[in-house]
Amino acid sequence: MNKSLTLKTWSILNRKQQWELLQRPTNTDDGRSQSVTEIITKVRTGGDQAIAELTLELDQTPVESLCISQTEITQATQSVDRRVYPAIEDAGKRIRLFHSADMPIDTEVETAPGIRCEVRYKPLSPVGLYIPGGSAPLLSTVLMLALPAKLAGCAQVVMCSPPDANGKIASEILAAASYAGVDQIFCVGGAQAIAAMAYGSESIPRCNKIFGPGNAWVTEAKQQVSQDPQGAAIDMPAGPSEVLVIADEYALADNGAEFIAWDLLSQAEHGPDSQALLLTESRPLAVAVMAKIESLLARSPRAEILKQSLQSAQFILVDDLQQALEISEDYAPEHLIINTRNPRELAKQVNNAGSVFIGRWTPESLGDYCSGTNHVLPTYGWARSHGALGVSDFKRRMTLQEASRSGLQLIGPTAEILAEVEGLNAHKMAVTSRLSIINRTAKR
Repeated sequence: MNKSLTLKTWSILNRKQQWELLQRPTNTDDGRSQSVTEIITKVRTGGDQAIAELTLELDQTPVESLCISQTEITQATQSVDRRVYPAIEDAGKRIRLFHSADMPIDTEVETAPGIRCEVRYKPLSPVGLYIPGGSAPLLSTVLMLALPAKLAGCAQVVMCSPPDANGKIASEILAAASYAGVDQIFCVGGAQAIAAMAYGSESIPRCNKIFGPGNAWVTEAKQQVSQDPQGAAIDMPAGPSEVLVIADEYALADNGAEFIAWDLLSQAEHGPDSQALLLTESRPLAVAVMAKIESLLARSPRAEILKQSLQSAQFILVDDLQQALEISEDYAPEHLIINTRNPRELAKQVNNAGSVFIGRWTPESLGDYCSGTNHVLPTYGWARSHGALGVSDFKRRMTLQEASRSGLQLIGPTAEILAEVEGLNAHKMAVTSRLSIINRTAKR
């Protein structure tokens, strides 16, 4: 590693040093924004032909057909390792179970006699799912996106994923898509896939909302199309993956230093800009974890990525667990692991985190794959204002109201007064004109 892992003591740092310690890795633009704008423009004007040309240029892969046929999907599903499909089914049943319990429910309430208000949840359609391929085909992300979309009732679920070195989508991704009920699958990745789903092409439907993680180019494209009224909404702001672990001396028992080391490495291996943090009141634990990381690093097939991402790792010695929690709340991690003697008590106080993993036997990997919760989470501090992906993200909330004559008579005067105060005369008269007819009729 270019930089050895070091332990910092929080209480001896000044506020500026503390602030600097919690900064995420910065991702320089290097002209990316302008390049993504150009890609989006090409796709909007050139459609399928532009997508094919960009795929050849950027992925070095010729495109025979953007759309994946049912025959290809069936063949891919049959070709995966015999352990894979049962694992997909096993994870899928828990993801369905958890998300089914979190379904938004239509509600009707009488807010006053004669005044009925409703909220209804309508599924979005079409919705677009982006599934990264690259060095790690994320079949789990297919389940995390497609299963809630189907539970929400989305009539058309579209998926894009980039070609591998052979110009194909990984068989495991296609198998997961088949299981989850994805309606259409297209072999296209990067910013061009986001543009295609946002604006449509001859083959790819224009989608109302786009979901899924991706690299910096995909993230930039999602941001750009979401800011265009003619584009598409997106699930949430996104940045590199991150994990923060809070641990005490209790975590040292039963090979605990290795547990924590793997927890930190499991997020750091996502990419060179990922970040891992350990907050602990125990110096022996911190020292043991850092030593374990150094020894485990050599075993990892993603060692080169880890060497880069660990440059941004932070190991912080705190006065106590309450201070650790305060630091975590300020950082607002995507993943928060609490590995302490009484983890649930600490977890009760957490407000700012994408997903919380409680206790020594709950690795973050369970949430990534098969516990049932969703692994599409806010990163880069967005956990202060955004939550984990759920079924409601695939629906839009619509309100309705209905007033009877007597209901309008009851609450109309309030509307008249408030409209008058705001100086909006037409608002007031929309009520007054009706009330005058009601009152005139009542006098007959």
